[in-house]
Amino acid sequence: MMEFGECLRRLRLQNNMTLDDIAKYLGVQRPAIYKYEHGLIKNPRRSTILKLAKMFNVSPAYLLGIDGSNATPTQTAVKIPVLGTVVAGIPMETVENIIGYEEVAQAMAAQGELFALRVEEHSMEPRICEGDVVIVRKQPDVESGDIAIVLVGGSRATVKRVKKTEDGITLIANNVDVYAPHFYTNREIRELPVQVIGKVVELRGKL
Repeated sequence: MMEFGECLRRLRLQNNMTLDDIAKYLGVQRPAIYKYEHGLIKNPRRSTILKLAKMFNVSPAYLLGIDGSNATPTQTAVKIPVLGTVVAGIPMETVENIIGYEEVAQAMAAQGELFALRVEEHSMEPRICEGDVVIVRKQPDVESGDIAIVLVGGSRATVKRVKKTEDGITLIANNVDVYAPHFYTNREIRELPVQVIGKVVELRGKL
């Protein structure tokens, strides 16, 4: 019979989530999740157990290892729309027509509002290729170094790594030999505008 920390770690890994993902959902610091998983906190609060059970679509008893089963429960997938395409190169007009659907686990869906985009062009290769689908969590800002969907001029979207400085932001491609980084000043960010619309949280590559 698994203990709480073991159950939590197993569910987290099965859902491709990080310690930071769980911490953000619970509203705690990352070290707290580490302590849960390694048995350094033996008696988690009831409210914590209930939140995690809801997130992973399991019973509180399963999380506590007292339901008599080590089998991972089947989770109902959540469908999210694929909202057209986004260019991994020079920004282009966004397409907001729904062109399909992707399925994500309930645990991922619980992290926030999600949507998907199909990637065109080659600037994020070799990591993100033309035809791949990115799963995006809608949010108005990201950490420096994150890969984000950025709206330029109110209607042109691109997928790039975002680097922040005091003077502005730089949108950086993986394929920098072909696609040079593009810097936007704080003034350009305000006036164009340049706006983060979401963080890329998962990549689904084509076969």
